[in-house]
Amino acid sequence: MAARRLACMAIEMRQFGRTGMRVSALGFGAAEIGFENASDHVVDAIVGVALDTGINVIDTAAMYSDSEEKIGRALRGRRQQCLLFTKCGRFLPSRLSAAGLHLRLGMKLRQILGKADNAESLTWDPRALRWNIDESLVRLRTDWIDLIQLHSCSEDTLRRGEVIEVLQRARQAGKVRHIGYTGDGPAARYAIQCGQFEAVQVSINIADQDAIDLTVPLAQQQCMGVIAKRPIANALWRSPQRPESIHNQTYWDRLQELRYDFLQDERAFETAIRFTLSIPGIQTAIVGTTNPAHLRHHAEFAATGALDRHQFDRIRARWKAVASPDWVGQM
Repeated sequence: MAARRLACMAIEMRQFGRTGMRVSALGFGAAEIGFENASDHVVDAIVGVALDTGINVIDTAAMYSDSEEKIGRALRGRRQQCLLFTKCGRFLPSRLSAAGLHLRLGMKLRQILGKADNAESLTWDPRALRWNIDESLVRLRTDWIDLIQLHSCSEDTLRRGEVIEVLQRARQAGKVRHIGYTGDGPAARYAIQCGQFEAVQVSINIADQDAIDLTVPLAQQQCMGVIAKRPIANALWRSPQRPESIHNQTYWDRLQELRYDFLQDERAFETAIRFTLSIPGIQTAIVGTTNPAHLRHHAEFAATGALDRHQFDRIRARWKAVASPDWVGQM
């Protein structure tokens, strides 16, 4: 039945900013397959569903456990059928690697001299980023990465410029085709306004709409590709109790106050994901799962197109009526 429905529908393909790439409106986010220890068999099935349903964006990161390795194995013989997006930063090289050894020796020396690094300065050292990119190519079993993204470094780190230069040099060397930034708030807006990036990835969903007004319009002005992460707010409306994760607590708390009426019906998932896909300026929204059937359902929802304008406006109006000034985008 699902196959017949998808045969009659197609996920919309959208121009991804000024990159020249065309991306599916729905993408697959690979964090869960790493953090939840999905088997290769499951990952093969998920990638198969993605490609069969027209999803051509696979988004992962160096820090997502063994996600990159699993994606690399699953894409053997199918690399040309998708766009590989990954992220560097927030992930130190192994102590056994040359880059890891040099980084740690340098840190010890600076500590002795009274110039100790904070955690971010070490993980965002250019040597660590270069190692991240080279290792991602190995783990993904590819000669190129379609989009490499800085993984949520601070505005201060961006302003120093050396992290951006690492990505630019990787692009010049042909290791990556395009460069981007993933994050939220002032750092994301600086990344857009500095003019050095081609894409930005931000949190946007029914419980996180700060970027719709403050960030996405800036990206549109710069003709940047925009990726929405967490497009279904981690489905936290289904949780009867407040979750333990601080990040999930934020969304859960907001949803308790927002009390969207559509969350009570069986089409809640569909409405939530189509809301995000209907936001002007969003080219692709990445959903994560370890269940191939769930990804197929999300693809069906995406293939039905934009949300009814009246319902979209009602969700936006409810947000504006309830959201407090501190409901900012979540990293």
